Amino acid sequence: MSAGNRRWTDRGEAIGHGLTWTARWSTRVALVALGVVLLGLLIGRLWVVVMPVLLGLLITTVLWPPARWLRARGTPPALAASIVLLAGLAVLGGFLALITVSIASGVPDIASSASRAIGQARDWLSGPPINLADSKFDQLLQQGTDQLQSSVGSIANGLITGVGTVTSGVVTGVLALLLAFLFVKDGPRFTPWLRGVVGDRAGGHLTVVLERVWSTLGDFIRTQAIVSFVDAVLIGLGMVVLGVPLAIPLAALTFLGGFIPIVGAFVAGALAVLVALVSNGVTAAVVLLVIVVVVQQLEGNVLQPILQSRSLRLHAAVVLLAVTAGSSLYGIAGAFLAVPVAATAAVVLRYLSEVIDQRSAEPEPEEVTPAELPEPQP
Repeated sequence: MSAGNRRWTDRGEAIGHGLTWTARWSTRVALVALGVVLLGLLIGRLWVVVMPVLLGLLITTVLWPPARWLRARGTPPALAASIVLLAGLAVLGGFLALITVSIASGVPDIASSASRAIGQARDWLSGPPINLADSKFDQLLQQGTDQLQSSVGSIANGLITGVGTVTSGVVTGVLALLLAFLFVKDGPRFTPWLRGVVGDRAGGHLTVVLERVWSTLGDFIRTQAIVSFVDAVLIGLGMVVLGVPLAIPLAALTFLGGFIPIVGAFVAGALAVLVALVSNGVTAAVVLLVIVVVVQQLEGNVLQPILQSRSLRLHAAVVLLAVTAGSSLYGIAGAFLAVPVAATAAVVLRYLSEVIDQRSAEPEPEEVTPAELPEPQP
């Protein structure tokens, strides 16, 4: 008689069976949790390697479609990878050059507006109700200068730390680009090699999972681009309506900053508000600040979770929790990579669920032999 049809003759025996089942599964869950913790510690130790690999994969999702088009027309893999990588760098460099030129051309006007704004602020401070005399203003300015000079050491240490962080980021970016080139050039050879190493049976499962993960990464990049574009358009329209100078370059910076969670949007929004303050006055700056905050809240709490939950087949709550966990564990990079990592884990779990469903499917009635039928109950 099967376990599912077994009748327990003793209440204690039934309780013991339940406790045994609970203990067995608790041990399995504990071992899995231990494995996850060890994997997290290993990733933390090797983060300097893991980070470029993940960034390289994300860059590859952008470069692969044009590279595949070139390869389909007879272009050698190495040449196709070189063309798309150099073309991508050229587009990004040209984009940044246009932004730089536009900002440089508008700096004199902004500096003139800033000078007038400082003069107006000084006149306002010297009048009622504050009545701050010029001597008092100069005294406060001197105190601020002295405080700044006394903090030179800590500022220098902060600058050194910042330079080290920037240098590490540049090295990571260069390594990610090199890895992206190799992934684009040799990517199609990976799954056949993997199947040859692990065998056809396990290799078949890995091939399906990796193909689905690859598709998920592409969906993530496209969704992030859409979210950043909407963010840039809305904030850019707000700047145009308010008459803020450099609206187009600042909107472009907002688009680029959208790919850097938390810090990117904050820096781009703060820069736009600062330009509005020195060029258009306090009222325009406050209105633009409200626009930036509303747009970023809409993007971060509504638009991004909904779009990513649909494209990546993740619930919006899972997206928010993943970003929170990633940012708390690995900072900005963790916030950016949290969603694709969570989507990858979901892909793996869904595939395992499909395999389990196939192996645990009930046999059709005509396939059941008399020996497999349950024993009749008295």
